[in-house]
Amino acid sequence: MVRRSTVDRSPQSDVYAGDAAETGDLAPGDGRKDRVAPGWRGAGGRWLVWVGRILVWLVVLIVGYRGITAIIFNETPSKPAPAPTATPVGSFPSALAGAYALQFGQVYLNADPATASQRSSQLAAFLPSGTSDPQLGWNGTGSLQLQSEQVANVAVQDAHHALVTLLARVNGNLMELGVPVYYSGGALAVSGEPAWLPAPPKAAVPTPSATSSDSATQSELMSQLPAFFQAYASGDQATLDRFLAPGTTVAGLGGQLTYSSLSGVTVPTGGDTRHIVATVVWNVPGQASSGKASPPAGLEMSYALTIVKRSGTWYISAIGPSLQPAGSS
Repeated sequence: MVRRSTVDRSPQSDVYAGDAAETGDLAPGDGRKDRVAPGWRGAGGRWLVWVGRILVWLVVLIVGYRGITAIIFNETPSKPAPAPTATPVGSFPSALAGAYALQFGQVYLNADPATASQRSSQLAAFLPSGTSDPQLGWNGTGSLQLQSEQVANVAVQDAHHALVTLLARVNGNLMELGVPVYYSGGALAVSGEPAWLPAPPKAAVPTPSATSSDSATQSELMSQLPAFFQAYASGDQATLDRFLAPGTTVAGLGGQLTYSSLSGVTVPTGGDTRHIVATVVWNVPGQASSGKASPPAGLEMSYALTIVKRSGTWYISAIGPSLQPAGSS
């Protein structure tokens, strides 16, 4: 039998008394301990901490998985489609102004005293209301005859003004016409008198440098190309194919012209691929008049051809217009 120590007989504080009562240190009656399972003191929200940790680890795992798969499969983040750009409100309609000036030129560059009143009424459709001169500068004598015209340039000044330049042939002479055009709210008008301008100047074309010529290949092609150009003129596809390199397609002229002669062939030296120039004289059928067909006109033209050599024979792989200066063949 073990006795309690009687050394410490001092009174115990309320703190210790509370602990003893809570843990059941002494059982009433028989003096034996009654063990009671301690409660989870001070940890009422610890389960929320563990749930939060689990969620964090799940997010980390998912992000890591996506990163690894992106590296393996070379995935790139999709970019949002760019928003369509709208035409700025109030921008000048250059194409419409060019077409408008062409229609104006058809009236303005044709003048005849016999149809002066018709001309003034047609011009009124292009001029601002209240224009004092219905003929827009023409004095009513002499005549203007327009042969052809095209839009050469549209120089926009601001949202309402532009200068349209027409390239035209009038009375047989090439010239330019500057037309001031005003635009507002979808409406157009010729806002002032046009200006007659000089035609573009003629450029001085440099003389091509002399190149060595392959006379043997030139002689060979002079005998081979006439049959090709005959088939090219008629559109005989079966004959054309005999002269074409594999994979090459050339459409003929469908009988619009007939072959007359081969004036010359320029053949530079080189390997099995050459860029040559062939000069051909075509017969252009004339128009029938008074029940008789006029004799055909002869017209010389130059063609740039690319030829390739296969098994000792030259074949054509391309044909088109030539940059060679006129008369240099």
